[in-house]
Amino acid sequence: MNYRHAYHAGNFADVLKRSVLFALIQALRVKETPFALIDTHAGSGCYALDSEEAGKTGEYKDGIARLLFPDLHASGQAKGAALPPLLRHWLDTITTLPGNEHGLKLYPGSPLQAARGMRDIDSAQLCELHPDEASQLRELFHRDSRIHVHHRNGYEALKGLIPPKEKRGLVLIDPPYEAQEAEYRLIEAALKAALQRWPTGMYAVWYPIKLRSQVQPFLRWLQHCEARRILRAELLVHPDDSPLRLNGSGMVILNAPWNLDKALRDVMPAMARLLSQERPAEWLLDWLVQDDEKTPTPPLSRYPARLPPPKRAR
Repeated sequence: MNYRHAYHAGNFADVLKRSVLFALIQALRVKETPFALIDTHAGSGCYALDSEEAGKTGEYKDGIARLLFPDLHASGQAKGAALPPLLRHWLDTITTLPGNEHGLKLYPGSPLQAARGMRDIDSAQLCELHPDEASQLRELFHRDSRIHVHHRNGYEALKGLIPPKEKRGLVLIDPPYEAQEAEYRLIEAALKAALQRWPTGMYAVWYPIKLRSQVQPFLRWLQHCEARRILRAELLVHPDDSPLRLNGSGMVILNAPWNLDKALRDVMPAMARLLSQERPAEWLLDWLVQDDEKTPTPPLSRYPARLPPPKRAR
């Protein structure tokens, strides 16, 4: 339990995670029927960027701050370039967060971001094992009857939370990856059981990228799981060849909505442009698994996929 998200909130990897989550919530809102969000590693829900923890790393300065204040970092053609509407809409939800009236002070975690995008008919189940963060979650949402906080292991809780009564929704799996290989095996077991209980559910998994070799076994496992379609989005700000730092991150979305790739098509290169550091950032958007009713879509990327062609679902 050494990992605390307060040190890393708003960094470049978090930006990918939150923007994809925003797109998923928007997709769920298209239908009038209610949906459920289940967050297995919810954190504390909201983070102060002027806190001692955030100040020690300053990681948000190369993440969310670059998107909100692009002219301070961009140069050449990138300076003043328009943002894609979805990305602009997500950033607006941050600047309009109570407490940010006079600048970027607070950064919403996935629970608060989702809650602000949910309707009165929707619900959320938030799991957090760290006692202090679970307590903060309860305090944050104690007046919101749509939100339910569980102080317990998210993988274990998932067994009893799906399928939700709404029969549609999203499971977000965003663990700390303190022991990467072991964490991937936990995710695989959780997804295998979840797909058996709720095969039509949507599942979004965030993962860090240090060495590419650490990620490949998990991605290959996904290609042979029971999900009928899986979309992958990755963003690299450094080459994926060093275990000593976080070089990038990715999101895989099992049973992704059909138009999610179109929604992210402009977002990914825009984020790469704004989050580039000493070298141009790289991005990848492709289908790991595609339903056989659809024609495979070529990868949209600035680096090769490095995996076999997408498996066609049976």
